[in-house]
Amino acid sequence: MSANSQPSPQPTQHKDAIAEPASPAASDVGIETAAYVPGKVQVIRRNGKVTHFDPNKIMVAMTKAFLAVEGGSAAASSRIHDRVRELTEQVVSALTRRLPGGGTVHIEDIQDQVELALMRAGEHKVARDYVLYRDSRARERAEKSAASAELTEGPSIKVTLADGSTRPLDIERMARLVDEACRDLDAVDAQAILSETLRNLFDGVRETDARQALVMSARTLIEHDPQYSQVAARLLLDILRREALGFLDMASGVETQADLAERYGDYFAAYIKRAGDLEHLDRQLGRFDLERLGAAIRPERDLQFNYLGLQTLYDRYFIHTTDGIRFELPQAFFMRVAMGLAINEIDREARAIEFYELLSSFAFMSSTPTLFNSGSLRPQLSSCYLTTVPDDLEGIYGAIKDNALLSKFAGGLGNDWTRVRGMGAHIKGTNGKSQGVVPFLKVANDTAVAVNQGGKRKGAVCAYLETWHIDIEEFLDLRKNTGDDRRRTHDMNTANWVPDLFMKRVAEEGHWTLFSPDETPDLHDLMGQPFEQAYLAYEERAERGEMKVSKRVQAVDLWRKILAMLFETGHPWIAFKDPCNLRYTNQHIGVVHSSNLCTEITLHTNDQEIAVCNLGSVNLAAHVTEKGLDTERLQKTVRTAMRMLDNVIDYNFYNVPQARSSNLRHRPVGLGIMGFQDALYKVRIPYSSLEAVQFADLSMEHLSYYAIQASSELAAERGRYPSFDGSLWSQGILPIDSIKLLEEGRGGYLQMDTSTSLDWNGLRERVKTVGMRNSNCMAIAPTATISNIVGVSQSIEPTYQNLFVKSNLSGEFTVVNPYLVADLKAQGLWDSVMVNDLKYYDGSVQQIDRIPDEIKQLYATAFEVDARWLIEAGSRRQKWLDQAQSLNLYMQEPSGKKLDNLYKLAWVRGLKTTYYLRSMGATHVEKSTMADSGRANQLSAVGGSYIAMDKDKANGKGNGKGNGAAAPSACSILDPECEACQ
Repeated sequence: MSANSQPSPQPTQHKDAIAEPASPAASDVGIETAAYVPGKVQVIRRNGKVTHFDPNKIMVAMTKAFLAVEGGSAAASSRIHDRVRELTEQVVSALTRRLPGGGTVHIEDIQDQVELALMRAGEHKVARDYVLYRDSRARERAEKSAASAELTEGPSIKVTLADGSTRPLDIERMARLVDEACRDLDAVDAQAILSETLRNLFDGVRETDARQALVMSARTLIEHDPQYSQVAARLLLDILRREALGFLDMASGVETQADLAERYGDYFAAYIKRAGDLEHLDRQLGRFDLERLGAAIRPERDLQFNYLGLQTLYDRYFIHTTDGIRFELPQAFFMRVAMGLAINEIDREARAIEFYELLSSFAFMSSTPTLFNSGSLRPQLSSCYLTTVPDDLEGIYGAIKDNALLSKFAGGLGNDWTRVRGMGAHIKGTNGKSQGVVPFLKVANDTAVAVNQGGKRKGAVCAYLETWHIDIEEFLDLRKNTGDDRRRTHDMNTANWVPDLFMKRVAEEGHWTLFSPDETPDLHDLMGQPFEQAYLAYEERAERGEMKVSKRVQAVDLWRKILAMLFETGHPWIAFKDPCNLRYTNQHIGVVHSSNLCTEITLHTNDQEIAVCNLGSVNLAAHVTEKGLDTERLQKTVRTAMRMLDNVIDYNFYNVPQARSSNLRHRPVGLGIMGFQDALYKVRIPYSSLEAVQFADLSMEHLSYYAIQASSELAAERGRYPSFDGSLWSQGILPIDSIKLLEEGRGGYLQMDTSTSLDWNGLRERVKTVGMRNSNCMAIAPTATISNIVGVSQSIEPTYQNLFVKSNLSGEFTVVNPYLVADLKAQGLWDSVMVNDLKYYDGSVQQIDRIPDEIKQLYATAFEVDARWLIEAGSRRQKWLDQAQSLNLYMQEPSGKKLDNLYKLAWVRGLKTTYYLRSMGATHVEKSTMADSGRANQLSAVGGSYIAMDKDKANGKGNGKGNGAAAPSACSILDPECEACQ
């Protein structure tokens, strides 16, 4: 009989040897005792009983599989012995890595690892025999179970209660919970979740662990379908209900979410009272009409969370006792935040319900400090604080103390250090020489570490220094891992505050002079043409030897070092001083000396004023349909959101008087967006396209229009902000109009689109005559955490990966792109093989041949999107923003030349700031070889090709060449997390 005509081999009739003692057949090949027996690892058998883990049984099982295929000859025995021992060690190592401190593992998981080890080792015939045998044994067990009705009754398992007593596991209730959790979700299998849960339980398991096992069983299936994320969240709700209602003595009769819905109002009133008694919430909340508010709560909105969102709320946002008991449920949480924001309203119940509707529907989300503290005894709701540090010892340490106080209640910090004199500068009081700014930055760094925002999240600060400061070269080295550790700040972010004149010198390959600010004090407050004139005068004095501390360098060399450090360490971020100031709405009052921690806030600071910004973000995905932008809903959302943000200013707790004075005088807020990538998916537009740039333009134009309109309406109701007179607003100069001021101040080197689609003339006149309630209205923050809560993409970011494990302070979470899954299902392509392919290619679809090109373009990930598209879309947004945006730049294979051209492009396109530069590790680059040549022509169409920065080129003339920096090792920041603002 030929090989091709041989019958399929039948499964060998050997026993399930992993779970049973070794048989004599094993001695035929001389099995030795396994060298490693892990302690405290136990095996859950199929009947729910627990036994110790014995690696020798793995060896026996594999040996029998080898013998069944290769026979027991002497030659085969020697190979089998060595091979089995090697593979057994691999299996044991894989299992013990998962349980480093001991624990339980199901017998099926062990057998899965054996099967995987055989396949990976290329022992395909042995693996096939093993698989066939497992299948035959599974059929036998199923037949026996069906005959004895064991499947319906389930294993005989008792759970251990908190008091040590035991009772039978209530499988019927578990089944009801799973069925409720799976309701209205068409892609999930309730029985699979229940079976997996029962399989992982053992006799005597703690009741709390049994409840958590339901969540974990659904969680492990998320990678197979994103709907399981909602199932896991709904099962987590059961744990929340029991904990909260048990604490309030209301658990009786509430077994499911449907039961809770009938009693949510009663629970809400009891929760507000208990939280007030425990001094977690302001007792004023108890004076609201709680019955009216309770009736307005939408219990069904508890079901819209995904697992990451609800777990994040539970771990870090819900009110809890000193013992860690959470007694705040999701809808009560949103209503509590809304009540705090409405506490000073005339009809506060009506406004609280209006605010609650916005939050609980995920149309808008307040920033993290607001969510943390609204309604509390110290409602510190503001997100960001900007300070300028004086040039004297008392002022420096006063600023560091302010940092500590502001960080204590969850504020992100941006410090301007440019005024502090540089290394070698004269100190009049001691007749000595200064050590420069770096030693003080080290103190600021350690203060941020010490004051960790009440334990809720890490303290965070960013230091800004202008490019002409004599210490700029040492400043660039602050984040390096080499050198004197006393002159390094490993925990503090840094940013370079770059004047336009420096960028011009780089473009023209000129020289650049560094000064100490004690000799050039006016440079700190100047921008545009006045800055250039003063700077040139100081250079002339330096050439004549009249400056005590100065240094002349080549601008290109310094630029290359800036890019090299950005490349190597991710810092310093690059922010542009002149656009921030020349377009600043309140430039008649002060100068913008820095941005904030996340580079989206551009407000002035001085010794009397600490700038404050109050943030929140519109979920753009909730305001988009397949037809495009839902402008009517967006206008309604923005109107309410602006009122909420304005209320923060009066209600806010201030522990630094300069912050209170500044916030009440200028009343700035920062309304931003999140879910931009989700919105693109909904309208079927790839991120790397002209259409996406145009969508960024259109959506931000409407948001800008509605935000300015809403602030003007608030001015008519509540009055203008006190420093309105003399502002750009008062002159009828809106953000779109201020581009002309930048062009004039820069003297060229600007390419920004200025087209409009709405009637701005009418709004312009209204602002001039009625006024504005807020000096600033818009800023796009990173939304790292609140976008997780809502379940959309962060801020304006492209999709990081289509399938990946996300890590944050709440743990690790599998994230799957639901839009991609839906499209692949429609094509009949979503299966376990596709899941494995996505894992192998790190969440990329580009190298999976069976996926259509249209889907590949739509679901390109962050490192597959040419970073120039990010700049182009950012420029279109920037024209409408009165502040800035947290703009991360992704580069798959960075090089000096690419970075050189990319950041010059950002400057020419009028961006105010940039944020992290993120690059990909070498192993990821090898797997990701997407070519975007089809989109290169579109980039050229918007002027986005890599450009060389000579003056003619910047004004649309000629074709020069860029100055590329040598490429140091790449900074690999693969998990974009910033939680200090949002």
